[in-house]
Amino acid sequence: MQLRKTLLVGWVSVALLSGCSLFNSEEDVVKMSPLPKVENQFTPTKVWSKSVGNGVGEYYSNLHPAWQDNTIYAADRFGVVKALDADSGKEKWSINLSEKTGFLSSNISAQLSGGLTVSGDHVYVGSEKAVVYALNTADGKIAWQTKVAGEALSRPVVSDGLVLVHTGNGMLQGLSESDGTIQWTANLDMPTLSLRGESAPAVAFGAAIVGGDNGRVSAVLMKEGQLIWQQRISQTTGTTEIDRLSDVDTTPVIVDGVVYALAYNGNLVAMDLRSGQVAWKRDVGSVNDIIVDGGRIYLVDQDDRVMALDTQGGVSLWRQSDLLHRNLTAPVLFNGYLVVGDSEGYLHWINTSDGRFVAQQKVDSDGFLSAPIVASDKLVVQAKGGEVYSFTR
Repeated sequence: MQLRKTLLVGWVSVALLSGCSLFNSEEDVVKMSPLPKVENQFTPTKVWSKSVGNGVGEYYSNLHPAWQDNTIYAADRFGVVKALDADSGKEKWSINLSEKTGFLSSNISAQLSGGLTVSGDHVYVGSEKAVVYALNTADGKIAWQTKVAGEALSRPVVSDGLVLVHTGNGMLQGLSESDGTIQWTANLDMPTLSLRGESAPAVAFGAAIVGGDNGRVSAVLMKEGQLIWQQRISQTTGTTEIDRLSDVDTTPVIVDGVVYALAYNGNLVAMDLRSGQVAWKRDVGSVNDIIVDGGRIYLVDQDDRVMALDTQGGVSLWRQSDLLHRNLTAPVLFNGYLVVGDSEGYLHWINTSDGRFVAQQKVDSDGFLSAPIVASDKLVVQAKGGEVYSFTR
């Protein structure tokens, strides 16, 4: 089994590893929880749906849409990028970034990955081929493209005139927002074995805060790419390869000078933004991004428990365990509810006060991998097969 020095865990689903020597018996196979029975308190309304290429197929990719100025930007792994009207789903423009090979030959996939980011006049997306593209929001034409240090597995982040890209080989690079030239490169170190995915950086006060596959969270000065501090939040322990994974693939969240970060086999940690000193930690792990809102932390852990914790000390407020091993997306807050998708194509709507289900709907038979996004008064989600859906409450 090829690991690429990176374990293809995907949703951290056993299904993606079942043929792997890391598992030694049938007892290692984790079964998906049956669909919970939910009496809907309301029925979310589908506004529109639109196909955007062929999605990500069977590949693990956190490719997800972005939104700005009443336009949804979405892509598929092959290289199709589309701009859609947020109200109607009508296509504004489309571009194909795949490589043309000749009149009688099929194009070569661009292998887009990591999600789209829109800022100002450009929409940004990276690829597994180590290329970052900046497209004009007006017409989709390529403004610039840059070869980066490795696979661009996380979404680009734009701040202070830079496009920040965290590559699969542990490099954080700052690219010029205007022309894509590389301004600096910071080496965050890489272990021998890691999950497939990288933390997108969070930015505040001229610093980029980013998780690494080495179990550390790093603060990097964006002006010149200089390391400010590092804090380990995950230790390499256990007897199996999976037990020893220490990746911090989630995007840190910064609120009121506190950095909240989450490791796969490690901890949920609150740290001081200036020094990296740990204020508190909680024994919980995940590869899904977290939400910090209203004094609460919402997350989906590595076994697909949906949880709410207090920001003051990580005290558990409620836990929803009826979706175990359904390969949930990261959560999103929409109209006062917590929404997650699963690999069977269901959206689950959860009461934020007590963790109880309030609605459930089957949306797409291909299932979901990336988290929904909020576009003004609409919830937008892209299925693995490429279909983009818009809902209102």
